[in-house]
Amino acid sequence: MTMFHFFNCAILTFGPHAVYYSATPLSEYDTLGTSVKTAVVYLGTALVKLVCLATFLKVSESDSFDPSQEFLKALIGFIDVAGLYFALTQLTHRNISQNHKFQAVGLGWAFADSVLHRLAPLWVGARGLEFTWDYILQGLEANANLMLSLSLAALGSLMWLRKNKPKTLIPIIYACAGIVATMPSITSYLRWGLKWHLPEVVGFQVLTSLTMALISWQLFSACQRPSSSA
Repeated sequence: MTMFHFFNCAILTFGPHAVYYSATPLSEYDTLGTSVKTAVVYLGTALVKLVCLATFLKVSESDSFDPSQEFLKALIGFIDVAGLYFALTQLTHRNISQNHKFQAVGLGWAFADSVLHRLAPLWVGARGLEFTWDYILQGLEANANLMLSLSLAALGSLMWLRKNKPKTLIPIIYACAGIVATMPSITSYLRWGLKWHLPEVVGFQVLTSLTMALISWQLFSACQRPSSSA
């Protein structure tokens, strides 16, 4: 029963990444190399963030919400944006379209995040004798993170790679990118500042990720139209 629960949670956590890759044109255009390179960039970015967090953050003796510390975390969190910028603009990609590029980058980024932050807790905790919903919620959280990573990669693609986007959409693109980039701090405030329970936080993450994915896709589609009509 314990291994069955572990495999169920593992499939919920990591399965959507494989399904997304195989169910979209990413598999047809052999973009796996791009996703793997992005995962390596993510690991390097995570290492830089870890060093910054260890250097600049104070060790808290309680779980209370500290606005100054959370603000500093949010600033350090923007290192992820720099990592995505490098993955989108500096990595060598095969001859794939901008549409497929941002999806491959977002997928690799999200998968590396899930492996780094969720695999070990899942292996240790989900095989326990006592059933808990925490690891199912963790799987749902990984799915929300997948959508947010794809959204941020799409928005980053528009900001850094798309030159002839409508000027009226530029503030919206940057505002949405800022919201997605600060989502970890927002969820941290909900959990530790407002004392939301884990199911409520995960529900908020899922709802927000769906909303941002829809907005990002609409923005991306709107920015595609000028080039297609040219």
